Amino acid sequence: MDFPVLLAIALAGGLASPIGGALSLWKRPTTLALSIAVGFAGGALLGAFAFELLPRAARTASLPVAVLGFALGFACVYALDLYVHRGATAGEKASQRKRLLRVRRRERDRGDEVTVLAGGTSAEEFVEGLTIGVSAATEPAVGLIVGLAIIVDNISEAMSIGDLVREKGGDHQVRRILGWTSLIGVNLFVSALAGWFLLRGLPKPALGLLLAGGAGAMFYLTVAELVPEADAHQFRQSSAIACAVGLLVIFTLSQLAAQPQR
Repeated sequence: MDFPVLLAIALAGGLASPIGGALSLWKRPTTLALSIAVGFAGGALLGAFAFELLPRAARTASLPVAVLGFALGFACVYALDLYVHRGATAGEKASQRKRLLRVRRRERDRGDEVTVLAGGTSAEEFVEGLTIGVSAATEPAVGLIVGLAIIVDNISEAMSIGDLVREKGGDHQVRRILGWTSLIGVNLFVSALAGWFLLRGLPKPALGLLLAGGAGAMFYLTVAELVPEADAHQFRQSSAIACAVGLLVIFTLSQLAAQPQR
């Protein structure tokens, strides 16, 4: 992949977040549209790390390194989630929820759902940007497929962040939406260029570790944030259908990209 192509992908991915935030301000998305958009993005990300990032990490380094990198990426975003919620989270139907709510009456979280989603996404974008840059420099097809998945993901996640901010209400909603989504976009763009210029010469075990770490971070946010968010807005299982379509799109692109190598 030539640098101008990488630059275009990084720029498109970076702009996708503030564009998604602006769309949520211009017209609040319907629940059905949000379900489809977030569900499709979740499926696309699942496909990106299952069909591209993890296999590429195992080929570049080794299976143990890929497993370790995935675990580390997952653990980093999970740790952020626990930090914001002061060490505990629970679903609405969890038997531990009542005890957790009693504790939170005495001690507030370090942030709300917006902080967890936007902060976690911002951190994830740094790893994803590095992944785009390194992949584009070492295996162009992987960089292109992952970049496309991330562009779709950034638009839908920004729309979800905007919807969540508006749902919570309060002051400075416009500033909060555009601030978070712009930060996410900048993180992606800068880290993609850093991956291209600074990290492509790293030893193969380190490159594999980075690719697998991106997969782990993407997995956590997909299953912990995107899929539940999409399902919460679904109508007639629209989120599941969109998720399946997103996964199949990435699977198809992955197979088409691999054909010339056979």
